[in-house]
Amino acid sequence: MNASGTASVPFGPLDFQLVLLRRMADHQPGLVEDARRELGVSISDMREANRRWQAMARSPRSRGTLSRYRSVLGEPAARVRRTIGDLECEALLWPVPLWPDLRFEVLAAPGGGPAWNEWLVRAPGAVGPELRTAADLRPWSCTVDEVARAFAPARPLEGSAPTRWRLAFTPPDGTPRVAEFTWGLLQRLV
Repeated sequence: MNASGTASVPFGPLDFQLVLLRRMADHQPGLVEDARRELGVSISDMREANRRWQAMARSPRSRGTLSRYRSVLGEPAARVRRTIGDLECEALLWPVPLWPDLRFEVLAAPGGGPAWNEWLVRAPGAVGPELRTAADLRPWSCTVDEVARAFAPARPLEGSAPTRWRLAFTPPDGTPRVAEFTWGLLQRLV
């Protein structure tokens, strides 16, 4: 039972996908609408999932980030040790049915330490799009790391919210561009 005396409804993988979509709706409402229909949920379902997620994350009794993801998504499908510069971390990966070629990745300190980053990445073994020009960068087609590799040297910029990233880069045509991402997935070019 929750504080109001009603039974708590479990928060699961479908709800988590709605949380991802809720933030993406700011830039890609049409794609979000299509995804919502595919999932068979309403706008109010999406808003309610986001409200519950925010309440879980901000609660004074909130679990740690990794515990929260495990309680919602289950145990990770994969765990990979990574070295980024001289920093060692662990990548925990969960499938996201709405995007079968992607995984939700949480980078954390080894041994269950704090989470450092949370976003969508290409699934191991999945082939991402061929990115040669700015025209190849279509919404929801690629991730932050794919754009950074394709248009190196890309420069990270501050995002407008904790789940948003921006990359400045110059494609082969020589026109400087900025790519905006939500939860690691490309939303738009500016």
